Amino acid sequence: MKPMKRVAAIHDISGVGKCSLTVALPIISAAGVECAVMPTAVLSTHTGGFAGFTFRDLTDDMRPMAEHWKKENIAFDAFYSGYLGSLSQIGIVEDVIEMFRGPETLVMVDPVMADNGKLYPLFTMDHVKGMAKLCGKADVIIPNRTEAAFMLGQEYKEGSMTEEEVNSLLRALAGLGAGQVVLTGVHFGGDDLGAACYHAGTGQINYIMDKRVEGMYHGTGDVFGSFLLGALLRGINLAQAVRVAVDFTCAAIQLTAADGTGPRMGVRFESVLADYGKMLDNR
Repeated sequence: MKPMKRVAAIHDISGVGKCSLTVALPIISAAGVECAVMPTAVLSTHTGGFAGFTFRDLTDDMRPMAEHWKKENIAFDAFYSGYLGSLSQIGIVEDVIEMFRGPETLVMVDPVMADNGKLYPLFTMDHVKGMAKLCGKADVIIPNRTEAAFMLGQEYKEGSMTEEEVNSLLRALAGLGAGQVVLTGVHFGGDDLGAACYHAGTGQINYIMDKRVEGMYHGTGDVFGSFLLGALLRGINLAQAVRVAVDFTCAAIQLTAADGTGPRMGVRFESVLADYGKMLDNR
């Protein structure tokens, strides 16, 4: 039996509201990949739909954690970073990647900082520049349309897109330095919604779409990224891994819409984990 691969997931953790590490840890584990964690902050709940949440910044703990891992000769097959709340955290993640990176290490960056045409509260253009620099050190990046526009210094466009516009965005994002780009929130009109991916090495572009579910569900970007990374680490190529991530994310959203619990608690990814693991084992 081959050794199990190991990912270091660098995200915040919310006690309630499924996102970040409470999503990455179970999904990546279901893929048959060990998921180590470096928490960047601890919150009582996520910040969407909840008021008065608690927040504890763990920036000062990140570098000592990495140094301890290095001292213990712990190796990682992949790094996966998400929401980073400050410029100093971005710099620490860059240093951690360089500390552990080997020829086969996969680095995936989700530049979580904006949506619907706006930066998240407290973020500035300095954060945008820092995140674009971090994306340049990644093998795979998974921005949404707003994050892509900010990092490229372009005007955000709402609504449906053309293939020409998507292709241009993908190639420009690859120009930041990552060899594989996945753009989420792609919409060509009608009921379609999904992602587009670009492999700079082959020049191949693929569109992976599914039927849109009405409403805005928190944590779906983290769910998508975790499904994607698990599939990539099981040897599935980029386009097929995006197909897997779109399908299972949409299935979780559909189950959540059907059960009537509302969007703020996150989506029912737990209900599809068994099928996700079986699918990967049978490929």
